[in-house]
Amino acid sequence: MPFIRMSTNSAVSAGQETALRSGLGKIIELIPGKSERWLMIEIAEKSRLGLGGDAETPAAIFTLKAFGKEQSNECYDALTEAICGLAQDCLGLSPDRIYIEYEVTGQWGWNGKNFGRQ
Repeated sequence: MPFIRMSTNSAVSAGQETALRSGLGKIIELIPGKSERWLMIEIAEKSRLGLGGDAETPAAIFTLKAFGKEQSNECYDALTEAICGLAQDCLGLSPDRIYIEYEVTGQWGWNGKNFGRQ
């Protein structure tokens, strides 16, 4: 049950969005047990986002939320490298203008029920 949100201060064309969605669908598989089948993606373009006092230079923040447990440092390293590479390839974003937040939760609701009850 993963979710990825990308907010950027840039415009995102339909073709770029398609490429991002496809790429993120592959990247999520870097997390053991996760697949594109359950991945929800939100892409927010033209956000009022700035980094280091600069709101004009393209930048983005990705939030990746997942049900389950913390992953290894190697997994997070691979995710960060892949997400930054995808954003650079699809949107021309410099990796030093990208933040990525990882959040793991033990509770996740879907289809009128919750996972993670003890």
